[in-house]
Amino acid sequence: MKKTFSKNWRASKQPRKQRKYLAKAPLSARKKLISSNFSKELRSKYGKRNFPLRKGDTVKIMRGKLKGRTGKITEISLKKLKVVMEGIQVKKQDGSKANIKMQPSNLQIIELNLEDRKRKQALERKAGEIHPSVVKLKEKKK
Repeated sequence: MKKTFSKNWRASKQPRKQRKYLAKAPLSARKKLISSNFSKELRSKYGKRNFPLRKGDTVKIMRGKLKGRTGKITEISLKKLKVVMEGIQVKKQDGSKANIKMQPSNLQIIELNLEDRKRKQALERKAGEIHPSVVKLKEKKK
């Protein structure tokens, strides 16, 4: 694997190469790495299996000691590739509380934050479909 990030890199069994891929990934690639799968209802509604997480989405924890708990996303760290949820905290030794940073792969989207128009359009677009702006450009060229 090269020193710089490569979109063409497929996979490796070696954990060091997997870690390097994640560490060198640019923001454009990190956005997709913060994806989580849909609940069965959302999957049938939108015809998609997973979608990038966003602040305001309601998610359910699927793995770990907090399995089954739900909460709203309050913070997303693209640098660490972690998600912080509302009300999911741990009590520290000194009595204060600290937020738990969760991996997106351990979460399931239950409810979406659809305030953003672009996000809504991306959801309604089916897999393999051409983006509407590309279709308009092709029509103008003719």
